[in-house]
Amino acid sequence: MLDFHNHLMPGVDDGAGDIDEARTGLSEFRAQRIECIITTPHLRGSMIDRPREFEGFLDVLDNAWESLKALATAEFPEMRLERGAEVMLDVPRPDLSDARVRLAGTSFVLLEFPFMSIPPHSTLAIRDLARNGWVPVIAHPERYRNIPVNYDLVEDWRDSGACIQVNSGSFIGYYGAGAKAIAWGLLERGCVDYLSSDYHSRGKCAVRDCAKAFERRGAEAQLRALTTTNPERLLRDERPVPVQPLIEGSGSFWRRLLPRFLR
Repeated sequence: MLDFHNHLMPGVDDGAGDIDEARTGLSEFRAQRIECIITTPHLRGSMIDRPREFEGFLDVLDNAWESLKALATAEFPEMRLERGAEVMLDVPRPDLSDARVRLAGTSFVLLEFPFMSIPPHSTLAIRDLARNGWVPVIAHPERYRNIPVNYDLVEDWRDSGACIQVNSGSFIGYYGAGAKAIAWGLLERGCVDYLSSDYHSRGKCAVRDCAKAFERRGAEAQLRALTTTNPERLLRDERPVPVQPLIEGSGSFWRRLLPRFLR
């Protein structure tokens, strides 16, 4: 599996506070069979418009990245480690030309909205970024306070060129019942392209428990597409393949029962 939304770089955001917590995060990922990681520290889009501040912060990220890479090489040699950023879209048109802010240097960029709230005209901003050659990946839409329950806005984002990443923990209630319901609702409508952890190197990583929840609902094919097929395509700078909507009643219970009717 590949995870491209997490906060493992030590000492740069609210993720790993130091190299020991970064080690904890890598250990947790290894235990949950995640073989490839793109780590994504927080970055405000507005900072990119202030070159001196931006370059200073990139220096901090570069140093943290070198420390994390050295740790992974020494203690987790079986893991592939790449870098990117989780860019807060606090301005509508950030300059995304620096490869370090994009996912593994591809045209894909992980975006979040500020203050856990979707701003007005978000679709216009997404469409503008896509027209400039980038592929916006909207992080955890299920967690925004003002996400429409009919999911039409998410479909508008996708029609405008965006992809959708949902957090593993959302499917098992880590962020509350509302986020859980929205996450499953998006999957049932076929509106999810990727599944990632948003792990902050503390507490329990939700990837394994999320996988079990998918298996209980007969969504193994969707799980593979969201955690392996589409993330691997992202690394090749290819857009995701469509993930089939999760249809209630298509789970393992019904697959076990069907042969009885065919006898």
